[in-house]
This record gives sequence, structure tokens and C-alpha cells, in this order.
Amino acid sequence: MITHLTGTLVAIEDGAAHVRSGDLTYEVLVPAADAMALAARIGQPASFHTLHYLEGQGQGSSFWPRLIGFQSTADRAFFELFTTVKGIGNRKALRALQLPFGQVAEAIAARDHALLQSLPEIGKRTAETICVELKGKVDPFVRGIGAVGAGSRAGAGSTAPRGPITAEAKLMAAARDAVEVLVQLGHAKPAARDLVERVIAREDLPADATAEAIVERALR
Repeated sequence: MITHLTGTLVAIEDGAAHVRSGDLTYEVLVPAADAMALAARIGQPASFHTLHYLEGQGQGSSFWPRLIGFQSTADRAFFELFTTVKGIGNRKALRALQLPFGQVAEAIAARDHALLQSLPEIGKRTAETICVELKGKVDPFVRGIGAVGAGSRAGAGSTAPRGPITAEAKLMAAARDAVEVLVQLGHAKPAARDLVERVIAREDLPADATAEAIVERALR
């Protein structure tokens, strides 16, 4: 069982990080919430807490080993809890979790169906099922979140302390906004996210780039 992987991040493609460790390069699936931030770290050291599982192929006739990578053991534990919900497998969860896990946990605890339904793959019935099945189980993952950007919000009445918003957090918020702008312009969300990830990965992108600047570069 592979539980941790450290190496050099060489690429982000189709929701997967390619990590070179020694003579081997591993494909590590990553949650949508982490993909854009990782795209800005190509060529840098990267460390993942991993979940190792077998994915069925050909209607279950064969199985391929897969790795899912997380930024912390808490994120890994939340993902494992999230995938206990009926109808939510690993791949669906990876696509759905495009917001910080703590924020998703807050939404579940507050029964915020609207926020949950804003996530890819999550409809009204699934949002209701998530809240019912995970009631009382997400409390260890709820924390004060200084989330910014389109569609992000903290739980109502939260008084938990919040740290300062970093330059990287501001850039990621601008990136999320840029994705939404591109979707409004007619791009499919996966294509919009891919365009933005490519812009974020460029070394000449200013750290204080706005959503408008990211969109402009994405459409060049």
C-alpha cells in the first residue's frame, strides 16, 4: 500500500499530477480543488498523502492500480468519508470536490444544499443524501475558512479565527473566477479549467493577476 509520495511535479494533465521520484514517474489523481494550485508548481518538489486503490476496467474484467494524492492526511480522511455516501465513487468525488474540503464539510454540517449542488456531479437528491448520511460525521473537518472567490462562503455565524489571505490563495481565487467567466462565455467547464490551469502554470504570470488578466491570457 502506497500512503505517501514525494518527488518533482513534472506535469498536471486531465486531473492528474505526474510526479517524478527517482527513476519512476507516477500518475497521481488529484481533487479538482487542488489542480489549479498544483499547476502553478510545475518543476517544484511536491509531496502527497496518497490513497492507493484498484479501479475496474472493462466492466470489471480487469483492475488497474490508481493513486489519489492529497495535501494533508485530513484531506485524505475527508475524501474517504465523502466516498462512503451511496453513489459517490472515487472518480465522481475527485470531480465534485472543487472547493476546499473544510468548506464542503461546513456546507454538509449546515445542510447547505445550494452550495453542495453547485459542485460538479452533485444534484439535488445527491446533496440531500450527503447531508443525511454524513450528519454528525464531518464535525472534525469543519474549520474556519478564509475562502475567497466566486461561489465560496464561510458557514453562517462562524467565529473561528481566520489567517491572512496569502498571495497564492488570492491567485487561486482569481483562477476560480476566471473559470466561471470562461463558462459564461460558452466554454465547457472542463475545457475552461484546462485553459486556466495552463495560464497559471506559466512562469510569467504575475502573482497578483486578476481574473480578467487570466481570462485574457487564456483566450489568446
